[in-house]
Amino acid sequence: TGDAWPRKEVRQARLEECVSVISRLLDGETVSHDGLVTVHEARLWEVADPRPKLIAPAISVETAVRGAAWADGLATINQDPAVLREMLARWDDAGGADHKVLQVHVSWAPTDDEAYAIAYDQWRSNVFAPPACWDLTVPSFDAVSREGITPEQVHRSVIISSDLGQLAERIHDLASLGFDAVYLHHVGQEQKPWLEAAGASVLPQLTS
Repeated sequence: TGDAWPRKEVRQARLEECVSVISRLLDGETVSHDGLVTVHEARLWEVADPRPKLIAPAISVETAVRGAAWADGLATINQDPAVLREMLARWDDAGGADHKVLQVHVSWAPTDDEAYAIAYDQWRSNVFAPPACWDLTVPSFDAVSREGITPEQVHRSVIISSDLGQLAERIHDLASLGFDAVYLHHVGQEQKPWLEAAGASVLPQLTS
């Protein structure tokens, strides 16, 4: 649109307008809407059955609580277990739907040094907690440069290990907080070694 990156509260309001529009489309309506988003006589020529779920993505507790009012489920990412516990509790207290999923960022390689190098190279721009992560609008910001990112920050954002048993244990601990499903995201560019290792050694420990 050529506009500046909107404030968090504006983005949230825009999301909720879009949720309303999409919900009406999924119900088979022809939709017109004037607000933060503009829709003119939109319709879906084929409506999915069963109706797709609209999932609320949230990193902060506050965003999760707000999403509980409209969403068919909650999706969040691995972070401090205390934050995740509070998020799940507040989601339930707000009447959130009983569908909660967690995305877990991992970095695995044959050695710990290699695993850390992958995480640092590929994921160091994603180590910032709210509200900083909401407002990084361009990749040239000094905050996402190599300088100033500590190993501790990277380890807080990504589960890093060469030990598949340790990875499985940490993933299990996060899942047991109360999530219905866990989505594993290996942050490296080469996915095949991880998929083979995870399929052979991680998934059996999580599903047994």
